[in-house]
Amino acid sequence: MSMAGDLKLALVVSDSRKAQEGATALKASHSWVKPADADVLVVVGGDGFLLHTLHEMLDWDRVKPCYGLNLGTVGFLMNGHHAGQDIGALVAAAHRVAVHPLEMHVTTQDDRELCYHAINEVSLLRETRQTAKIEILINGKVRMEELAGDGILVATPAGSTAYNLSANGPILPLGSRMLALTPISPFRPRRWRGAIIPESAEIEFRIHEPEKRPVAAVADQKEVREIKSVRILASAEKELTLLFEPGFSLEERIFAEQFQV
Repeated sequence: MSMAGDLKLALVVSDSRKAQEGATALKASHSWVKPADADVLVVVGGDGFLLHTLHEMLDWDRVKPCYGLNLGTVGFLMNGHHAGQDIGALVAAAHRVAVHPLEMHVTTQDDRELCYHAINEVSLLRETRQTAKIEILINGKVRMEELAGDGILVATPAGSTAYNLSANGPILPLGSRMLALTPISPFRPRRWRGAIIPESAEIEFRIHEPEKRPVAAVADQKEVREIKSVRILASAEKELTLLFEPGFSLEERIFAEQFQV
């Protein structure tokens, strides 16, 4: 699906020197508006800066479509940047991809209740040399009494090619409405390689011996240390939109990753 009409665009640029220098010509090539007044944000930088921008919008509850221009490192979630491009035409012709973030509800050892969103993944990681021991529940039912290892993560389709893939988790096609549940360096059960579960499921992790075996929970870039339990579910209210140039969609990149050797 492409976008049409006269769109008001705002330019959001990373503080990195590469992004700032690359955006110089872009600033003069279009009549930009303030982010609050824009229909679309053009985000210049890398994947990390795009995720930061998306999280800020979730926090402010002012979610707008984002068209990323890669002036970072990997740029998996970004479009290519080439001097002389007509940015207005590119955005107008872009394809929309809906991304559903996860909600991470954490209870700490001192009984604080915190909630953060994750676009790529929620990961639980041991804080010390002590192995983490984690109980896994799906929709209130215990599915694994104890996973011992470095931790575990829950990845969205958009994030399944990031940390999840590095941890030998499965790549999930966009639109699958599934989540990857992937152990990180599991010790027991040694042969468990994780699971693929519906996006509609509620996942809960309970930490065994949390004082002796402290565990941190990370929602993309937000970390909470010394946790007692974590509840994860796909957000029913908030949907993010990423824009991609025709023929260079996120879905195509996810397919391509599955045939890398």
